[in-house]
Amino acid sequence: MIHKHFSYYVRHLHQDIPAGLVVFLVALPLCLGVALASGAPLFSGLIAGMVGGLVVAWASGSQLSVSGPAAGLTVIVFNAIDHLGSFQGFLVAVVLAGVLQLVLGFLRAGAIGAYFPSAVIEGMLAAIGLILIMKQLPHAVGYDFNFEGDESYMRENAAATVEALRGALKAISPGAAIVSAVSLLILIIWESSFIKRIALFRLIPGALLVVAWGVIYNLVTLRMAPEWAISSQHLVALPVTEKPADFLQLFTFPDVSFLAKPEVYTVAFTIAIIASLETLLSLEACDKMDPLKRVAPTNRELKAQGIGNMISGLLGGIPITAVIVRSAANVNAGGQTKVSSFVHGLFLLLSVMFFARFLNDIPLSCLAAILLQTGYKLAKPKIFVEFFHKGWSQLIPFVVTIVAILLTDLLKGIGVGIAVGLYYVIRANYHAAISMVQTDDHYVLSLNKDVTFLNRARLRQYFNQIEENSTVLIDGSKTQFIDHDILETIHDFMLSAQDSNITVEARDLEGKGKIQTASDSNAVPIKAKSKEKNQAKLDSKAPDALKKRQLRAVMDSEAAG
Repeated sequence: MIHKHFSYYVRHLHQDIPAGLVVFLVALPLCLGVALASGAPLFSGLIAGMVGGLVVAWASGSQLSVSGPAAGLTVIVFNAIDHLGSFQGFLVAVVLAGVLQLVLGFLRAGAIGAYFPSAVIEGMLAAIGLILIMKQLPHAVGYDFNFEGDESYMRENAAATVEALRGALKAISPGAAIVSAVSLLILIIWESSFIKRIALFRLIPGALLVVAWGVIYNLVTLRMAPEWAISSQHLVALPVTEKPADFLQLFTFPDVSFLAKPEVYTVAFTIAIIASLETLLSLEACDKMDPLKRVAPTNRELKAQGIGNMISGLLGGIPITAVIVRSAANVNAGGQTKVSSFVHGLFLLLSVMFFARFLNDIPLSCLAAILLQTGYKLAKPKIFVEFFHKGWSQLIPFVVTIVAILLTDLLKGIGVGIAVGLYYVIRANYHAAISMVQTDDHYVLSLNKDVTFLNRARLRQYFNQIEENSTVLIDGSKTQFIDHDILETIHDFMLSAQDSNITVEARDLEGKGKIQTASDSNAVPIKAKSKEKNQAKLDSKAPDALKKRQLRAVMDSEAAG
């Protein structure tokens, strides 16, 4: 599924090129914003975006994932530059982080990505959707105090978002509000079935119309009604060069003398681990969003990110990860293959070289509308309803993940979600471990799967429910492993059963541990009936009695403690 022929990519060009344009429009302000928040040169964010599109897209095994500078690393990058005292020294750490990621890929560390529960990944996507909506509402009305906050999920999120929303209410720009409102209307109309039925309209991305509308509106109002125009601080701000050759002067190169400083290696290790975790999370989320449900190889992704960070660091770029917001924009725009990510990187390169002065006429409120639509698709009410119908074991990890991410940050929120999800996984697994059915004075205690010491407390509860003068069959035929503590508990019950005149038969416990039976020389004799007679009696009585009453019990590992 991952290795495609050239004709496959050509066949989807009509979908991937418009999607790449949409991703470019979303990525452009984000690359600048992340660099600004990181305390790095603005151009370093664009370098990271270009490398993510032009290099990582082809090195990766994912067809839809988009890589670039991530807001989740801004605090780490800012502190690292400050600690090292040099941006050129920090670039050395970025290159080393890429080498570490490459090593992790060869060590197959990407397998950890398969252990994120689906409910947690879906909760992460919904949380990011909500963050996008909250962060973009101020931009939509012309309040751009927090440029990097478009996809940020750092500790200060909650307070910063509330402050931004309060500030937005006091500083609404009429021009920006009109542009964003009409932009949202255009995007909604462009999603309608009527528009999708017309082949020509399907070739034109709604985001392109939104940008064209914003630029035309601002040019017209500047001439005819300046009070309704959008001021320059609410427009895209690309570094402008006089001629394409000047583009090369914007690059910064690492200072290799920093290789002698131990703190560089600490920074590199931190970046490698955090960037790898965010990449694996984003990759799992992107696979969830993929309409074709393609599964990308995680180890190859770590290698691709390692190569990307090595190149980004060598050219003067900040660290790269797979990023969820741009990947979601890619999926929502109809991207089908990695060509769309490559096209977005190509547009970033061409825009800086040739079209920076023209792109600086694009209002940020246009881009806010595009991200608001993306956020809604990630967190639409239908998703919450679906999880409600799936049951508590899926709903609670989903909701907890959302709340935890909103209150802390991405990695901590995911950690909390995984802990809650793990509880429900163990609980569900534990429920089916042992069951007991009572038929008159006959009991069948079944060990349905591998049983460990965690099941011992409930096993004792089952034994305590068995009445005097009964017959008990302990059936281990469905298990492959029985913990010694469980075998010991069964043996103790068999020894004490004679005091209550209970006949016990153990079936298929041999080979799964060692258990003493009545035939052992040191065992206390147990009143027992032949296996055939016992089973015949149980089989003859079970159907009628089961209609009358059943006693089913399930084991809960957490409750057992």
